[in-house]
Amino acid sequence: MAWRAARLILLAGAAALASGSQGDREPVYRDCLLQCEERNCSGGALKHFRSRQPIYMSLAGWTCRDDCKYECMWVTVGLYLREGHKVPQFHGKVSLNAWFWSTVFHTRDTDLTEKLDYFCASTVILHSIYLCCVRTVGLQRPAVAGAFRALLLLLLTAHVSYLSLVHFDYGYNLAANVAIGLVNAAWWLAWCLRNRRRLPHVRKCMVVVLLLQALSLLELLDFPPLFWVLDAHAIWHISTIPVHVLFFSFLEDDSLYLLKESEAKFKLH
Repeated sequence: MAWRAARLILLAGAAALASGSQGDREPVYRDCLLQCEERNCSGGALKHFRSRQPIYMSLAGWTCRDDCKYECMWVTVGLYLREGHKVPQFHGKVSLNAWFWSTVFHTRDTDLTEKLDYFCASTVILHSIYLCCVRTVGLQRPAVAGAFRALLLLLLTAHVSYLSLVHFDYGYNLAANVAIGLVNAAWWLAWCLRNRRRLPHVRKCMVVVLLLQALSLLELLDFPPLFWVLDAHAIWHISTIPVHVLFFSFLEDDSLYLLKESEAKFKLH
């Protein structure tokens, strides 16, 4: 049992280090990141970075490397667009980790794999609501997004600590995820409705949110497996795959819109 747990921990570490996105693997991105870190993230340059870093970013844990990753992401995106390619995905580790541990748990149901599956699922939901905060509020008020990020990290820490150290309560875990999911859905839908005429691509986001809420009924209203093979949970997993593809399409369209808007403002100045 101890050896199995050790192997799972090693796999978790490998998954955390692995890159699940095309953009992360691009030589241009990697070279840019290496040069940026060498130039800005050591010695006097690092002291200068920290001295001019806003306090809310420091409290949110934003490092010099994070800053380089952000800058190099946009350098790579610009190169892709100039050469006529689609915008690549960057830093797709949260969703990848959740899918990985979901697969492990459904392959081998143990106490450890169950917790990793549940905790990673909660992380994905919280990441979605953080992304919503950044898109709807954080672009104009980054301090608010930073504070909200810290709050979500505290909530996740408390949630995981309670379930790991006090009592693994399935009812509480379900209620907590449903509550956060509803807040996430309401927030995204409110933003989409306000911007549906100005930004046509937000309709994709609306469809994603509504489909995910409808599909969540499969998790709440269970039924015996069809043909004794496909239960409600399995059908839910299969059904969410195309929904995530559509959500990525929305994120791609929205990123292109924001990039064009940023370029237009830069030209005006």
